[in-house]
Amino acid sequence: MTHEHDHRGHDHQHGHDELCAGSASRDPKIILPGDIDPHHRWDRPIQAPGQMQVDFEERVNFRRLHAYRLARVRQALARSDLGALLSFDQHNIRYTTSTVIGEWARDKLTRYSLLTGNGDPYVWDFGSAARHHRLHAPWLHQDHCRAGLLGLRGAVHSDAGLFSRAAEEIKSILQAEGVADTPLGVDVIEPPMMFALQKVGIEVRDSQQVMLEARQLKSSDEITLLNMAASMVDGVYQDIYEALKPGVRENQVVALANKRLYEMGSDCVEAINAISGERCCPHPHNFTDRLIRPGDQAFFDIIQSYMGYRTCYYRTFSVGSATDAQRDAYKRARGWMDAAIARVRPGVGTDQIAVVFPKAEEFGFPNEMEAFALQFGHGLGVALHERPIISRLVSMDNPYEIKAGMVFALETYCPATDGRSAARIEEEVVVTDKGCEVITLFPAAELPIANAY
Repeated sequence: MTHEHDHRGHDHQHGHDELCAGSASRDPKIILPGDIDPHHRWDRPIQAPGQMQVDFEERVNFRRLHAYRLARVRQALARSDLGALLSFDQHNIRYTTSTVIGEWARDKLTRYSLLTGNGDPYVWDFGSAARHHRLHAPWLHQDHCRAGLLGLRGAVHSDAGLFSRAAEEIKSILQAEGVADTPLGVDVIEPPMMFALQKVGIEVRDSQQVMLEARQLKSSDEITLLNMAASMVDGVYQDIYEALKPGVRENQVVALANKRLYEMGSDCVEAINAISGERCCPHPHNFTDRLIRPGDQAFFDIIQSYMGYRTCYYRTFSVGSATDAQRDAYKRARGWMDAAIARVRPGVGTDQIAVVFPKAEEFGFPNEMEAFALQFGHGLGVALHERPIISRLVSMDNPYEIKAGMVFALETYCPATDGRSAARIEEEVVVTDKGCEVITLFPAAELPIANAY
């Protein structure tokens, strides 16, 4: 029976290729205890090391990270009724194969990966990226790094035959690895690819839940990367605090944040929300060219990733001075946040956290759907929204158990009584063995006043 570590490097590539080509039945991969061990050390502080490599201390161990993620996927796949996972979601591809070609690929649906319960990961990439993986990704088999092209969201018509050829290639791998007669899990897909897979006799089912199960518990290396990503945003908020003054535009703050994040090593600035003045209520989830004015309340959200691991991190400021209404809104939002954090520990249900959030009607909305994501929690990892999701809309009747190793963001929002201002706070927490630790550290216990008069 093949062991997990057997595929590291290419020393026995030839024997593996012969097995793939000639075998109609394969044994399931063994998940080794060392690979599935998250290496949590809850007795130690969560690391936020420098980004350079050094020879005198261990920082992020990327080979261990790769092994852990792949073992988590294998474990989740083995627990499902699927024989293989075909992924087009870029977060699932990166989690499974540890390959990425940048933000460009996020919405193209052209890269894809395949993992069977009996084999090692395949990845089909855009043109020369496949050759790059063969040169620089020794944890993958060379012949498993392939060039591939499908429809580019319809730009290449299905009549070109790319979908049908890809479906035949995938079927041949499923046959070689002994899982052609079991359902194939797919996360997101272009309809012509779905039809092509069905045409060659492959039963397609949803795999996103399998992948979310795999991704929900973070290893020590993942938690370190999430903490490093949060530390970058700590610094950006210091820059924003110093730059906020009348006459600065919202989009200038967005430009400042993008520049600083990429200088610090971000691999994707997914979005920056910048909302000020009367735009704060209701929350529009965007930014404009509005000029910030004296006495404005302003809040920002920084969504970016470092080594693939994301932040979602709001902070609210008042510019120059703050009114009683603004301070009161902030105090209420902070109170809801602190009550939610106090309940986070292993074994608690998401309903027990969501219940401390105000009902929609209590802060000016007719129902929970219209208020969704204002009093909210969501898992963080290689994607912005992972398990668990915490809100009155989805958690009260369908609670989910909090577990050690989860990392998620908690968000609160409170409109001010002046009808224009609002407070928005977000904290990222790591669930430990006994409770949780907050990793978003820019001061937020009280309303920060930027450039106070």
